[in-house]
Amino acid sequence: MEYIYSENKKENPEPCEADITGALPDWLQGTLVRIGPGIFSVGETTYNHWFDGMALMHSFTIKDGHVSYRSRYLRGDTYKANMEAQRIVVSEMGTMAYPDPRKSIFSKFITFLNHAVPDFTDNCGNNIIRYGNDYYATSETNYIRKIDPVTLETLDKVDYLKYHHLNIVTSHPHYDKDGNSYNIGTTIADKAKTKYSIFKIPAATEKEDVAPALKNLEVICSMPCRSLLSPSYYHSFGMTDNYFIFVEQPYKLDILKMATAYMRGVNWASCMKFHPDENTLIHLIDRKTKKELVTKYYTDAMVVYHHVNAFEDDGHVVFDVIAYDDNSLYDMFYLDELKQRSENPGSSKKAYSSPSYKRFVLPLTDKESEVGANLVKLKYTAASAVKEADGKLLCRPEVLCKGVELPQINYDYNGKKHKFVYMTGVEMSAVATKIIKLDVETKKTEEWTAENCWPSEAIFIARPNATEENDGVLLMSVINTVPGEHGFLLVLDAKTLKEIARAHVKAELHMDMHGHFIPQNC
Repeated sequence: MEYIYSENKKENPEPCEADITGALPDWLQGTLVRIGPGIFSVGETTYNHWFDGMALMHSFTIKDGHVSYRSRYLRGDTYKANMEAQRIVVSEMGTMAYPDPRKSIFSKFITFLNHAVPDFTDNCGNNIIRYGNDYYATSETNYIRKIDPVTLETLDKVDYLKYHHLNIVTSHPHYDKDGNSYNIGTTIADKAKTKYSIFKIPAATEKEDVAPALKNLEVICSMPCRSLLSPSYYHSFGMTDNYFIFVEQPYKLDILKMATAYMRGVNWASCMKFHPDENTLIHLIDRKTKKELVTKYYTDAMVVYHHVNAFEDDGHVVFDVIAYDDNSLYDMFYLDELKQRSENPGSSKKAYSSPSYKRFVLPLTDKESEVGANLVKLKYTAASAVKEADGKLLCRPEVLCKGVELPQINYDYNGKKHKFVYMTGVEMSAVATKIIKLDVETKKTEEWTAENCWPSEAIFIARPNATEENDGVLLMSVINTVPGEHGFLLVLDAKTLKEIARAHVKAELHMDMHGHFIPQNC
């Protein structure tokens, strides 16, 4: 039996006890909250793209060797409007919503105006993030929704624009050990400027405050976009102790086309274009001076969704990414395409660009170096950075492995030199079929896989007081397509990828995107 992507999923808001096989570590206490699309049709209308489906949260609460499960739809304004109208009335990136043909001309005109200068969806179904003491469901628009991570109830709607002019913000912030959060967003055509801004949300103070943590938003650095009306699309960024890394790739949003998309009868996703003949710019920002380095770095055209990690080593900044040769990944998740590939493997005429794990190295100084010289002096990598006649550094990556996505590390090593990475295997398809552990030093891999099981990304949880980088467990939600069997929370030993436990859930699990583990009492 195959997973039916377009089928609406049932929520289970009341906690239910999971059946445990194996034994959970006694130190493992907390809640894994994940989110992804769950509703794909409302009334007689349907979404075109899997990413567009209305957000469904679910959680696995681990306490004293037991696991309880619950799920609940994100009841934002988008959800409420669609349900009240019993049709899709709020547009998403891959699905343009049109008014009921029975509506008046005036209603249709208002709908047109709303799309010419769009007020984006608050269907925040991409990730769960933390700002201050609060947790939010997020996508990549200017809206995030505060949630209760225990009950999964939907709380306040928060608009980035009220705190800084940010039209687009990533759903992958970074966190430091002091509790501060860092993110990056795009300001579009504000005072005739389009720019990228890295910002900080300070850690929560001891005094409880009902105001959103965003009220203390601090812009660290802004960089001009190389094209006023065609900013780069990006999904994440890198951070070390002293630097931020931003990849400005030639995968761009055409703002003018987006403004006229509704009138032209196309979705917003069609207004994003990959430019293979353009370079990818790599911006390195000094966290202390809050300025971009004078040295200009660039590489060939590529599309990056997920950074793995970044660190500093002997006068270099090393950063790892999962990179594609083009933007075809998005097309793989149109619901018609998923259905065709599921029912008739090999029948699709759309090419799938398998991703590669790439390591880039940025030398921090290029003084007294000759044109044509490779400035990378690290012996353990084949990555290069060659000085060109105009002073720019052409960076060529080392490919560590292929066919992997959704990278996760022991986050205690974020910004530090790491040895292990945990990823999903997507060599033959955009849908994960296995978990892969990569040793970046030896290039050796280990795998976990099970027949008819589709795992989510693997979240690493460190053992308390661990001294080794891979001393801990991996948590993932697993879809089980065997008839009559339940999906489960899988717990793997991060050192060996051997199964420690499964928590079988008496409810239908849905395929999700990303999530966040909240330790008990946090």
